[in-house]
Amino acid sequence: MRCLSLSYRLVPSYCTHFAVRYNCFSFTVFHHKNKTKHFCNTSFQLLPTRMEAAAGNNSNKNEVCPHTNSTTPPNVSKIQQLINNDSTGGWDKCWEQSLTPWDLGRPTPIVLHLLQTGALPAGRVLVPGCGSGHDVIEIAGPERYVVGLDVSENAIKKAREVLLISISLLSPSPYPDADIVRNCRFFCAIEPSMRPAWASRVHDLLKPDGELITLMFPVDDRIGGPPYKVSLPDYEEVLHPMGFKAVCVEDNELAVGGRKGIEKLGRWKRSLGQSQL
Repeated sequence: MRCLSLSYRLVPSYCTHFAVRYNCFSFTVFHHKNKTKHFCNTSFQLLPTRMEAAAGNNSNKNEVCPHTNSTTPPNVSKIQQLINNDSTGGWDKCWEQSLTPWDLGRPTPIVLHLLQTGALPAGRVLVPGCGSGHDVIEIAGPERYVVGLDVSENAIKKAREVLLISISLLSPSPYPDADIVRNCRFFCAIEPSMRPAWASRVHDLLKPDGELITLMFPVDDRIGGPPYKVSLPDYEEVLHPMGFKAVCVEDNELAVGGRKGIEKLGRWKRSLGQSQL
């Protein structure tokens, strides 16, 4: 079983490259596995900028993955309309209206695989676009402090519902430098013109020799977005100048539903040296 308690307070802070304020939700999580009680810290934060508000995916709903504008399912068209009309509030409206085909309702299978095989390093972990928080809670443990970020206040509310926790006031912990950034589908959710700023921000958030874990989706030829089409060269174009090198890029054999065949797992290491910019 898991015994969870939450502390929360709205406080302003600033995101260097996106130049926005966030509201911080600070969680304290207690694990109870195999009759051994462990302690870890977990934080959820609102990040109002144009990003994906996703913690997973859902094979039981229509995927947000149109290949052309003419074949876009009605619910996907509605999602794109909301987001393209309001780059900040659109994601919140999607959660409010339950237009969240990216939300699996459980941890992402590849994240579970990395944990079960011991392939996910210990340390401080940052999860942008955490959505309902399933991955954040699954990753958190005695050797990992996890911070989840999301643009949507409704997504954070959903995380509270998922965790079945109560709220009290407490100042959050200072925002930590990360050993790992787990970035599942943030990259495809922002406009392609924002990708260099994304790479720069990830570089700043990671410690030297830190690791970026990406789910590269959708690797196809679709038109428009979000999600916007991605490719390995797209990632390399913005990450290489920041000193990142790919250590593993492979097909995600555990991809769910419509993501099968068009999603890759990419792991990147930040160089100990400075970026090339």
